[in-house]
Amino acid sequence: MANADSNTFARPEIEPAITTLLKTPLGATHDLFQVLNQCQRYVDALIENDNHVECMALCGRLLAGLNVLKFTLNSPLPEHLIESLTTDMAKPDDYRCPLSTDSETLREYCSALTMLLLNQQESADQVEKITGMLFEMVNLLAEDLKAPRFIQNASGLAMISGEVVPGIH
Repeated sequence: MANADSNTFARPEIEPAITTLLKTPLGATHDLFQVLNQCQRYVDALIENDNHVECMALCGRLLAGLNVLKFTLNSPLPEHLIESLTTDMAKPDDYRCPLSTDSETLREYCSALTMLLLNQQESADQVEKITGMLFEMVNLLAEDLKAPRFIQNASGLAMISGEVVPGIH
């Protein structure tokens, strides 16, 4: 803030919660769920925000998070995530999202929408709709990836759909 005696103008500061969110590190040491949770935090803050500078910063961090997710999707699942994705009951239709698109394609769609927002070429109405779509797609991706997909049976782990899992990846 400027002093009464100074000729420096005060600039609006980014809200402390947004600042904390933007400063939260995200990288290769994070697991799938941590990356998904952070991407959800970015898009949650984005949908609730009207400040252009903050929105651009959140879009930049979301795009970075989606790029980290690209590599996380191809990494082996850590044991603790395998446990959380394993269930005792096999009802395939109760767990998976009915979306026919795979996770990587949905991640690419989210990245493309984020880049559209970063390009700043759309009208305010279009930005609102793209932001809403991005919010829905990131949350759909997270919901799908966090849904149980393994079942423990006599021969070990299998996919809920019944196929045997030779190596969890």
